[in-house]
Amino acid sequence: MPAFDYQFHVNAPLTAVSAFHHDTRVLKTLTPPPIFAQIHHFDPLADGAIAEFTLWFGPLPVRWKAVHSEVSLNGFTDTQLSGPLQSWRHTHSFTAVSPTVTRVHEHIEYSHHDGRRGLLSRLLFAKPGLLFLFTARQFITRWRLELTPAQQQGIMGGAGLMAGVASLFLWTRRR
Repeated sequence: MPAFDYQFHVNAPLTAVSAFHHDTRVLKTLTPPPIFAQIHHFDPLADGAIAEFTLWFGPLPVRWKAVHSEVSLNGFTDTQLSGPLQSWRHTHSFTAVSPTVTRVHEHIEYSHHDGRRGLLSRLLFAKPGLLFLFTARQFITRWRLELTPAQQQGIMGGAGLMAGVASLFLWTRRR
């Protein structure tokens, strides 16, 4: 079964990173264009919580239903009940590196259907696509947790989103 791992650090306490990711509205925030998330139903995050949503890849809708488990301050797991893949198990782990720095580790185990049935998932959920998605999530998480609202507004209002993302990228590369 293929696996995908992605790790990054956030200059924010474990409690802030955990609270950010435990907010069920964050799926829309963490989904970068050109993909858009449409939430149909999302239970408050807890063991057994169900999430139903559609990921729009341009005009192409991909419906998904997942159940959450192992929910704690240090992360949670979402497992696909129905959706585009044969199987999908995504574990989000948060570890305090220091009182003000948290490591986020994303681990996904997944498999595709055979033949034509798996063609779409092999195209949309190949490793390059997952790398794009989680690199974007890294920048969005840092943007939301490391910058003050005034800094976020200044970048959005002054230099524009692309300049803000580029600045954040260059800032994180220096470290």
